Amino acid sequence: MSTVKRTTKTSVGGEQQPQQENNSQMTAAQLKEVEDLKKIQPANEFGGAIGTAFLIFLLPVLVYWLWVSMEFNQGYLLLPRELSLAGFQEVGATLYEKVMTHAIPTQKSFTIYACWFLFQVVLQALVPGRNVLGTPLPGGKRLPYVLNGWRCFWITMLAAFALVYSGFIKATILYDNFGSILSTINLFAYVFTVFLKIQAKLKDEEERMSGHFFYDFWMGFARNPRIGSFDLKLFCESRPGLSLWVLNNLSIAVKQYETFGYIPLSTAMVCVFHFWYVADFHFHEEAILTTMDIVTEKFGFMLVYGDLAWVPFTYCLQSYYILRHVDANGSPLNISFQYALLVLAVKAFGFYLFRWVNSQKHAFRRNPEAPIWGKRPEYILTKRGTKLLVSGFWGIGRHLNYTGDIIIAFAWCLPCQFDSPAPFFYFAYFTILELHRCHRDHHACAEKYGDDWKEYCRRVPYIFIPYIF
Repeated sequence: MSTVKRTTKTSVGGEQQPQQENNSQMTAAQLKEVEDLKKIQPANEFGGAIGTAFLIFLLPVLVYWLWVSMEFNQGYLLLPRELSLAGFQEVGATLYEKVMTHAIPTQKSFTIYACWFLFQVVLQALVPGRNVLGTPLPGGKRLPYVLNGWRCFWITMLAAFALVYSGFIKATILYDNFGSILSTINLFAYVFTVFLKIQAKLKDEEERMSGHFFYDFWMGFARNPRIGSFDLKLFCESRPGLSLWVLNNLSIAVKQYETFGYIPLSTAMVCVFHFWYVADFHFHEEAILTTMDIVTEKFGFMLVYGDLAWVPFTYCLQSYYILRHVDANGSPLNISFQYALLVLAVKAFGFYLFRWVNSQKHAFRRNPEAPIWGKRPEYILTKRGTKLLVSGFWGIGRHLNYTGDIIIAFAWCLPCQFDSPAPFFYFAYFTILELHRCHRDHHACAEKYGDDWKEYCRRVPYIFIPYIF
């Protein structure tokens, strides 16, 4: 599901876009693409109108189920004791009781999230950054962006440290109010999506609508909704959810210190891995402008919920698991130094692959003649005027960046070891997400490029693992 995407995805084939910026320069292909946006689109993704209706209401239930499993079931997944209606009713009753008792929105949770969200808005609007143009949209238009994520991230971390150090807030405030903040964000996600619908309607920015309410609510309405120059999609993709994920981890780690008198090496590794990933994302923030989420997807509940709720409240489950999954003596999970080195090696390899593959693509976008591995890059010049890179990593596999990302996901789960499958939920879901994203991307590119895409697939037949898959 793109809902729960990571925010560092890149498009297929290192595609290099033509730099047209006004409708007077549009090619016939671009004119057709603009007209296609006005047509009624079939509801044929994510299970169509019925499937998206279930996702809209059941996705929050899934997040609650994971949280209840961590907090109240010692990190084991809350499952029925027998595969029967009575067994599932018992799980449902337990889940309902825990949510209604420990996850009701409160005035405090509303205040916490309102202050948090508005603080991120202020940073996005006021902190200086680089002015860049995004990837050409249908018609060749390129939207301006201010990239200040690196500065905003560190200002956020320093502000959180200052508030805790001064005694204004407790370091465990996020853990202590985890359930109620989650419920507050769940409600906000629905309200915010309704706002996006109204805004798109009033500004006549709706595109590729199907006419099915739940499907359009899920898939979104406008591609790049803005209030003035403030880009709502870029903001939600890269600001409130990612930093909250990091702070949730740190709050859980402090709770471990209060409970056990120390922070286990396993938790420290998870926190450092996640902190590094988010910091690296912000350092390479310009890469998000070429992602499927920014370039292709419309902004609706799928991305809203993924950005604001799913990322900060499911990506921190490894550290949450280590806190609650104690042994018979009441001690938390820990790992040996040798095992930690193995985990670090897996993580480093995945990160190295992920970053190097992406860097080749971005270098090609900037200068399609720049050498790759010491040679002039080869590419397919499509009938649309774009270039599909078939050199370097992009000549070995179509999605080796995804391969690196999946390895990273696996490394994040390894510090939790193997007593429960719960902390590996992220790895399993993320692998499925990447497979689904590849499927969507392949069909979109096949329709977009036609015979050029067939030639690309012939030149680069493997997707994730060379000579295997």
